[in-house]
Amino acid sequence: MTRTHGTATGNGTDADGPRDLGLRDRAGRLALLPLRIFLGITFLYAGLDKLTDSQFLAAEGMGSIGDQMYGVRDSSAVPGLVDLALNSPEGFGHALALGEAAVGLATLIGLFARVAALGGALISLSLWLTVSWQIQPYYYGNDLIYLMAWLPLALAGASALSVDARIAERRRRRA
Repeated sequence: MTRTHGTATGNGTDADGPRDLGLRDRAGRLALLPLRIFLGITFLYAGLDKLTDSQFLAAEGMGSIGDQMYGVRDSSAVPGLVDLALNSPEGFGHALALGEAAVGLATLIGLFARVAALGGALISLSLWLTVSWQIQPYYYGNDLIYLMAWLPLALAGASALSVDARIAERRRRRA
């Protein structure tokens, strides 16, 4: 019995190779794990780095969030968003740092993974529309690619090696 495009050949294989759906399922569940680990570590590190940098959390001065916001205000896609941050640069800096750290930690452990990924995407989107909007050509900036990297995690969640997966498994066992 022969088949093509995923059909059986009669010898334990299909047209694309060995028929081991268990392996394919496991690989599918683990496919986003490297991205999740990278984004989780990166955002956790970014948040902690900002929280421990007193210069960054200042309203003005070299390397401060305030000076960075003033520097990009006129070239951003959404100057109103920058103006909002400039109402309280220190508060915005703390919120950004805490948000990045929370998103990173939740992503790493896979807790509320879709919500965390959405948070990461929103942080990346806001940074793209403000801080890196003026970078030409666009592919030299990193915030847009971070935004795109968060989207698969927001859609798929954390299906393996995560708190969310353990909670889902417990619910299945109880049902």
